This record gives sequence, structure tokens and C-alpha cells, in this order.
Amino acid sequence: MPGEMDKPLISHHLVDSNYSLAEVPSEAPKVGILGSGDFAHSLATRLVGSGFCVLVGSRNPKRTAGLFPAAAQVTSQEEAVACPEVILVAMFREHYSSLCSLRDQLTGKILVDVSNPTEQEHLQYHQSNAEYLASLFPTSTVVKAFNVISAWTMQSGPRDGNRQVPICSNHPEAKHTISLMARSMGFTPVDMGSLASAREVEAMPLRLLPDWKVPALLALGLFVFFYAYNFTRDVLQPYVQENKNKFYKLPVSVVNTSLPCVAFVLLSLVYLPGVLAAALQLQRGTKYRRFPDWLDHWLQHRKQIGLLSFFCAALHVLYSLCLPLRRSHRYDLVNLAVKQVLANNSHLWVEEEVWRMEIYISLGLLAFGTLSLLAVTSLPSIANSLNWKEFSFVQSTLGFVALVLSTLHTLTYGWTRAFEESRYKFYLPPTFTLTLLVPCTIILAKALFFLPCFSRRLSKIRRGWEKDGDVKFTLPASQALAQKTSHV
Repeated sequence: MPGEMDKPLISHHLVDSNYSLAEVPSEAPKVGILGSGDFAHSLATRLVGSGFCVLVGSRNPKRTAGLFPAAAQVTSQEEAVACPEVILVAMFREHYSSLCSLRDQLTGKILVDVSNPTEQEHLQYHQSNAEYLASLFPTSTVVKAFNVISAWTMQSGPRDGNRQVPICSNHPEAKHTISLMARSMGFTPVDMGSLASAREVEAMPLRLLPDWKVPALLALGLFVFFYAYNFTRDVLQPYVQENKNKFYKLPVSVVNTSLPCVAFVLLSLVYLPGVLAAALQLQRGTKYRRFPDWLDHWLQHRKQIGLLSFFCAALHVLYSLCLPLRRSHRYDLVNLAVKQVLANNSHLWVEEEVWRMEIYISLGLLAFGTLSLLAVTSLPSIANSLNWKEFSFVQSTLGFVALVLSTLHTLTYGWTRAFEESRYKFYLPPTFTLTLLVPCTIILAKALFFLPCFSRRLSKIRRGWEKDGDVKFTLPASQALAQKTSHV
């Protein structure tokens, strides 16, 4: 609820004039916490700020009392579980057995397991921490929750981190109770089903960017390929055939030549699966058949591939700005000036080259600006503020514009070099010719799909028409007119 989300983390009636936490009113709902670690401290701070009466159970209350807010009552474990109906178990799995002496007092209470296993423990035990806790306390109700929230996010509030809290339990009433607690703390509960899902919930914090693994490996593979290709052309060939030492180009020049190639190909790979999906739908004559698994996974990774494309493009811009700072660049300028003096050539001006570079840089800046807009709108905070039409326009239409601008940028860079024999070193074509294959194919395919014979059929298929179906489907007159007047 927006009104509740805008409230401060610590209510005004809980703060004294000296800005210390005051005693929580006795009518506040009571929550117990078993544990005295960092996460227990963050839980207590957040719960006190949300208006709960917090009792912290510790094996050594006097030693740990100073670690918790003044409004939280730090006491023994027996006293902490006596009154509250909800007990948050903030301790490691191996310490669960130490609570067995409290089994009678915990009967009928809700135990919320907030722990996370290590990767080794997750592989070692086939039973989740929450299920293990439930086996130790069969007369209690166990709920898995809050384990995906970091201690920092728990203490500072969901505005600085993820809002979602996966919750699972075998008891719907207990899940409802913890969901209300999560909402009052400013989080968004997500029902994950029964306690059997706890193992999956506990695996969430163990994953290191699971959606980025394949795109990152793809980007790395492309960079290694283009770096080796450019090294062969720009460094190895002069050394072998001309006996020139160009190895100083490895740290900056070769990297800067490879980065735009990677960015351009990655941007092309964002829109290639859409073209393949449209072609499959046209060939099948229906949208009700699943895409192949490889295409389905490709479609799901387009956002990550696009962001990696933007990252490589941004690095290319930074490297390009640093090129004049290199000592080798200054030597080249001095040597060029000396050659002009010796040749008695006081005026060096090639009109075609001047125009080519002006257009080349302008198109590059426009492409990077459009790509930056795509990257910004992919952020959840921005994407959630756009309706579907706006988001589709930015990601689809402007994305295709960015691809066209990048293609023109590359073509302007290449100019006539693809037709010059001296550019084929070791019989290898210039690098930019390799990068143009995929984007040019995508642009031609998009142009074909805009033809009425393809666009009308594709539009009907996406509205439910099937080639071999019994249902006859006709586009509305307004839709047919829009198809005729549509343009890129």
C-alpha cells in the first residue's frame, strides 16, 4: 500500500526527544527472535521500527543486550518464546538441536526459519533447513521466509534493496500471518507454496547471477575471437611480413578495435531471435506451438545480452576518448608533421575523409545515445513506470533504430576499405565486414516482414488465426488500413 510504504522506518511515537528508541507500547504485537547474530540484530531493528514488540532470546543476554535497539527486550530463550505467537529462528542449522529443550513451550507457535545453507550444505543435505526444523518440532508450525533479504536491506529498508520475500509453509493460516508481518515491514510477500519449496527458496541466495551466465560467456567468447582476429591482422601481420613491432597496440588499440565489434554483434543477437520466431510462426501458420528450447532460452536472455552490448559500447567510447592521450599517438602526430615538412606540403585536407569522419562520429554518438536509453528503460524502477505500449516502443522500435544507426556507423567507418586489396592482411577481410553479416540480415528480414503479404499474415497469426484451423479469421477494416499505412 503506497501510504504505508511512505512511512518512515521508525515511527515517530517510538522515538524519544533525544532520538533514541523508546519503549514500545504494550499493545504492540509481540514477536520473538532466537539468535543474537547480525541478521537477528537487523530483524529486531526492522521489527521495532515497524511497530512490533520484540523479545530477543539469547544464551547470554547481558553480553548481547548492547547489540540490539533499546526498545527490544533481550532476555533468555525461555522467556523470549513464552508470550509471542511468532518466533523467528535466526541461527544456523547445526544449532537447531539446542532448542529441543524448548519443544513444549514452542508447541502451537509459528516458527519462521530465516537461515540459509552454504553451497556445501545445500549439496550435502537433501532436506532443507526449514524441513529439518519442522522435523525437530512437529507440534509447531514452520514457515520459511526472509532468507533472501540481506541484513543491510533488512535494517535500512526495502527502498535500498529487493522488496520481495518468498514465503512457503504447509499451513495457509501461518503463511497469511507472516505475509501480513512482511507487508507491515515494507516488503512484498510471494507465496511459494508448501514447505517442500523451501529447498528452492534456500537456493535463491546461493545463485550468482544465474540469468547472466550464458550472456556473459557469449560476450567473453566474442571478445576473445575478435581480439585474436585483430591481433593477427594489426600486430602479427606487420611483425611477420614487414618486420614492424606493433605489440604496443595490445593494451589499448586492439582492445578498442574489438569492443565495438562485440557490442555490435551482441546488439544484433538481441533482435535476431525475434526475427527467427516470426519466421517460425509464418512457416507453421500458428502461434500455439512451442518454440525450440534453444530459441526460447535465447528470447529470455535478450535483456542481459542488450545490457552487455551497452557495456561494451560504453567501454569503446571511453577507450576512444583516451586514444589521443597515448604516447604512441603523439609520436605519430610528430612523425606525420615531419613528413609533411620534408615533402613541402603545407596544406593537408582530404574532403572525402573529413566528411566521412564527421558522419561516422555523429552516427556513433546517436547510436550510443539510443542504446543508453534502452539500457535505462530496462531498469525495473523505470520499466515499472511505463505501460506496455511505451515499453514496447522503446525496446522494440527504438532498439531497431539503434541497430540501424550502428549499422550505418559501421558502414561509414568501412567506406571503401572492403574493396581495397591492401586491407586483406593474411587474406583475412577487415573486421567490420564480419560484424555486418548478422545486422544486415536482420534489417533485410525486418523489411520483408513489413511487406503486406507477410505483415498481414503475421498479424493474423498473432491474433489467434491458424493455417489449418477451422476458425475463419478476418482482420478488422481499421487494422487492415493500419497495416497498409505502417512504416518503419
